[in-house]
Amino acid sequence: MTEKPEDEFWYNTRTGEVERGKQSIALDRIGPFATEAEAARANERLAENAQRWAAEEAREAEENGY
Repeated sequence: MTEKPEDEFWYNTRTGEVERGKQSIALDRIGPFATEAEAARANERLAENAQRWAAEEAREAEENGY
């Protein structure tokens, strides 16, 4: 995380654009990210996390006999 809010990058889910600082309402933002490149990958990271969590939940359900 950065020390100054204007040095943070956010991904705007409504526009698909990367923003420097908090320019949009919180509902439309993912972040903060330290770099513009990281923010640009926000959707990819969300998809990767969702896949990982789904796999973990499936594994736990299988282990517990559900």
